[in-house]
Formats: sequence, structure tokens, C-alpha cells
Amino acid sequence: MEGAIYFVTWRLKPGQQPLLPDERAIVKEAIKHFDGSRYTLYAFVVMDDHVHVLVAPVQGWELKSILHSWKSFTAHKMNRAVWQDESFDRIVRDQAELNEKGRYILGNPFKRWPELNTYEWIGLGASFS
Repeated sequence: MEGAIYFVTWRLKPGQQPLLPDERAIVKEAIKHFDGSRYTLYAFVVMDDHVHVLVAPVQGWELKSILHSWKSFTAHKMNRAVWQDESFDRIVRDQAELNEKGRYILGNPFKRWPELNTYEWIGLGASFS
């Protein structure tokens, strides 16, 4: 849907080894790469077994093609068939839900691993308010 912000999740294929730190960095850089040209990035986190992104495709770009680009590029760079074909996406309805999804994304690693103080495979886009 044009102008929509999406909360997107995708996961590793069953049986895949968790993403290593250098693999998480590949995914992080891929997600950030076309921010501002193909999409507006609001927030993201790359976990060891899944990814969450808040993103709004710009006119002329579809969410499906953006996701395909991220998943195929990163799988090629990691030299393994890592991602499940399907992903889950949901249109964010309003500012309150955008804020809630942003907090969820930013808190995800700290909820999973409470001993962490920092996490480097996480980001908040300049468009997030």
C-alpha cells in the first residue's frame, strides 16, 4: 500500500546455524543501504535467528521487492541459503503503533539477553519520531 509503514519480520530457515556477528553486520548494512532512496527506514534489529524492520517503501518500490533484495543479497554475501521464503508484515496503523513497534524492536535483544548493555546490530532511522 502506497505511503504505508510496515512492521516486517523474517527468520532463518529451520536447521540453520544462528547468525554470527559478521553475518549480522552484513544484514545491518544491507538494510541501511537504500534508506532514503528505495524506502524510509524507521527502526531495525538483526537478531541471531530473525530480523525486525519498520520501513516505508518510497513511490515506485514495493515491499516485496525490497525484502527480496535484502534476503537475496545477504544470503549471497553469507554464502548460504539462510532465510525462510516467507516473511510476516503488518501495516502500522498510527503513531501510537509506530512508537510501540519501535520500542519492541529496540528492546528485543535486551529482553532476550538481559545481561547485555549494548547491541550493535540495531538502529533507529532518522525518520523515527
